[in-house]
Amino acid sequence: MVKSYEALLEKAYSQISEPETETGRWSCPEPKVMLEGKTTILENFVDILDSIRRDEDHFMKYLLSELGTAGKIDGTRAIFNGKFESALFNGLVSGYVQDYVICSECGKPDTRLVKDDRVLILRCDACGSHRPVRKRKARAAPTGSNIEVGSIIDAHITSVSKRGDGVAKSGKYIIYVANSKPGQVIKVKVARISGSIIFTERV
Repeated sequence: MVKSYEALLEKAYSQISEPETETGRWSCPEPKVMLEGKTTILENFVDILDSIRRDEDHFMKYLLSELGTAGKIDGTRAIFNGKFESALFNGLVSGYVQDYVICSECGKPDTRLVKDDRVLILRCDACGSHRPVRKRKARAAPTGSNIEVGSIIDAHITSVSKRGDGVAKSGKYIIYVANSKPGQVIKVKVARISGSIIFTERV
């Protein structure tokens, strides 16, 4: 029995696979951090570099500057003097990606850092836009209390970090308070905001 044209056409279409489309959004690997003695190790330093496609010296200098410490690249990992929480690295890497990787026009990571008369430019290969790179100033935390650098706040200490600082939380932000214990409510001054981490000083 000869099949109708419509039946043959339907069979042909059923055997054609749809072209794959890129529906997933690009994301940077989450930092894998471990403490070793008096140092903090970023285990997947090179994996993050491969993802963001940036110069290792530029990325490392950024991390060292933000952490306010010394360190070195050791093979596929980076080692930093001092003990730092993994949440701090999450905020730092996220901040670097927003400042030095993601295009502000199309939101894609297909960008390059180029210098134009000593000005660092982020140029997008996807949409062709470009902008000067300006390091973000510390921003107010999006909470009802409008936390920003210089603010005086009451920190409700709920736990102690591995480095011995008291830890309080405000929304998605983590607040570090030196020489404090769980259960204390301490008035502190916000000294620095880095990503989702808030560093404080005693008032």
